[in-house]
Amino acid sequence: MTDFTTVQLQTDPRGFATLWLNRPHKHNAFNAEMIRELTLALAAVRADERLRFLLLRGHGHHFSAGADLAWMQHAATLDYAANLADSQELAELMYRLHDLPVPTLAVVQGAAFGGAVGLVSCCDMAIGALDAQFSLSEVRIGLAPAVISPFVVQAIGERAARRYALTAERFDGPRARELGLLAECYPAEKLESRIEEWIATLLLNGPQAMRASKALLREAGSGVLGPALRQFTESAIARIRVSAEGQEGLNAFLEKRTPAWQEQPE
Repeated sequence: MTDFTTVQLQTDPRGFATLWLNRPHKHNAFNAEMIRELTLALAAVRADERLRFLLLRGHGHHFSAGADLAWMQHAATLDYAANLADSQELAELMYRLHDLPVPTLAVVQGAAFGGAVGLVSCCDMAIGALDAQFSLSEVRIGLAPAVISPFVVQAIGERAARRYALTAERFDGPRARELGLLAECYPAEKLESRIEEWIATLLLNGPQAMRASKALLREAGSGVLGPALRQFTESAIARIRVSAEGQEGLNAFLEKRTPAWQEQPE
């Protein structure tokens, strides 16, 4: 895959990818280059039909400290049009991550501040360390969590988003789990082994079934019933039942054997 400077995209022979934030010397703070490279990496993931899911991680002690201060200082010297272009690139990254067809799992250690909370919120699932620290820190430097706000509200709810966006309070892994931002949190020394458990669980599932389920849940949204949603769900299950993977899964279950997608690569 494409070589990058600020991120690293690794594929596992078992059929998934890990996208690493790779500026550990800067606590994985992101700048314009990292935003562009993350967007390109997500395009590569989307284009690879062999991938079952994506892990989003940060090298070093921290997931991401948010925006790079040097980048922010430079942005302060630009006019409105240039800042609008910057914000549009960040929005493109967030929407691409949110809309990725394969399941996404963020893994958080250390700090996840500012826009990093947005990245976590855009993923389908997230796990982290008990001592991880989260903060919507923008108001502390006179800014607002603008582009990431829709995704944060979806992840933790409007009331909690108001609190943490307006106070910039820090909260830890257990609180992030209470809010729904993290699915689970673990002692830092056990995080790697828990990641492998999550990987093993996801590898049990039909790759196309996970893609179809993600598309289905996106269409279902908040679950408001209506004729269009009913028709979509009815056709969705019909399509997957007659698909090659659906047929394989049903036959494997009835024949009490392992489905083909659970076979280990040589």
